[in-house]
Amino acid sequence: MSKPANLPVIFVEDGGVAAAGLSEAHVAWAEANGFSGQRGRLLPLPGEEGAVAGYLFGVGGAEERPVMVSGLAGAALAEGRYRLEGAYGDSTLAALGFALGGYRFARYRKGSAPAELDPPDDADKAEIARLRDAAFMARDLINTPANDMGPGALEAEIRALAGRHKAKVAVTAGDELLEGNFPMIHAVGRAAGEAPRLVDITWGRESDPKVTLVGKGVTFDTGGLDIKPAAGMLLMKKDMGGAANVLGLAHAIMDAGLKVRLRVLIPIVENAISATAFRPGDVLVSRKGISVEIGNTDAEGRLILADALALADEESPELLLDMATLTGAARVALGPDLPPLYSNDDALARELVAAGMAADDPLWHMPLWSPYDSMMASRIADVNNAGTGGFAGSVTAALFLRRFVENAGAWVHLGIFGWAPEARPARPVGGTDQGIRAVYGVLKQRYG
Repeated sequence: MSKPANLPVIFVEDGGVAAAGLSEAHVAWAEANGFSGQRGRLLPLPGEEGAVAGYLFGVGGAEERPVMVSGLAGAALAEGRYRLEGAYGDSTLAALGFALGGYRFARYRKGSAPAELDPPDDADKAEIARLRDAAFMARDLINTPANDMGPGALEAEIRALAGRHKAKVAVTAGDELLEGNFPMIHAVGRAAGEAPRLVDITWGRESDPKVTLVGKGVTFDTGGLDIKPAAGMLLMKKDMGGAANVLGLAHAIMDAGLKVRLRVLIPIVENAISATAFRPGDVLVSRKGISVEIGNTDAEGRLILADALALADEESPELLLDMATLTGAARVALGPDLPPLYSNDDALARELVAAGMAADDPLWHMPLWSPYDSMMASRIADVNNAGTGGFAGSVTAALFLRRFVENAGAWVHLGIFGWAPEARPARPVGGTDQGIRAVYGVLKQRYG
């Protein structure tokens, strides 16, 4: 017997089976199987001649229900086509969550195809597609190991994205970084087999408000001469997660045609070990002229970001935002699911937090506590890149970056993790998107 064109996935609140509009037979079936609408539970409904007529999907109680609870259905359902029914809330977010939950990384191992959803008629299908593609781009880039996602491969991915949106690309690589006054990007990446580089994308009309995004692109981080232990290196393919998420965000902005002059700066390096590696105790003079004593070569991300932020700041953008997998201290403070947000504009920070909560993309506003600047004092340079004492590592990293921004109208730093260690609704285990929907939501509101 042939399958229907699509099968209904009926959302049921906990304790709401009787109110779900089911037939008496299906209500009895749910009761016989102990289904009450428990969050994440799927129950196939019997149809004629042994066929499946659809699925009940439990969304739980209101107090435990994430915005994108639909992602649990997208992850659990087998290959096929489906449609949503029942109390699924915002149709666009429900359909997007379903798609994000069904993500598969299939570059190296083939598996079953994900479930496909026919979005509700009132859903914004273009928005679903662009935010799905933005998230999948970030996830695919992070999940790809460093042997296939080194500096050259990441540059190629960026060029492909720029070509898709008819954006301009300029690349400064190798010793050209010294000629172009990007000494810290060069120093961090010069020990690797592939040259360090800075990729610069521009898109949009010059007359539109300037929005600049900067993403940390460390394709693999050994820790440098302050080498990480083996366990600390296992996930270091994800140290370009800031770049990956910035590129996903850039795709959403360009695809939506927001009225901005967008600039994207991605400093790309591998923090490797060789005779040319930069050393603890070295002093690097940054693009901005600030001298930096190297207290720890494993605090390399802030160095490459500093040169890129200084370049971005020179043209005084209306908004300058960076994303980076910058500190383990952020994970200690807030865990893997909740990126810290630092900004010199409290009103903008509140907008971003609110947009993130609405889109199931949470952020948490953290303080730029200036008294902690003294923790990064150096006796021989303007600042130490690692500081002393071990306290407030996420705050001091953000304070370090703040030194390189003074002309931008507003600056935001997102300290993302870029990895889901446990499956969550709309977030399978592995490389993940963070901050894309939150930032896009604010930009769309301002420049849509």
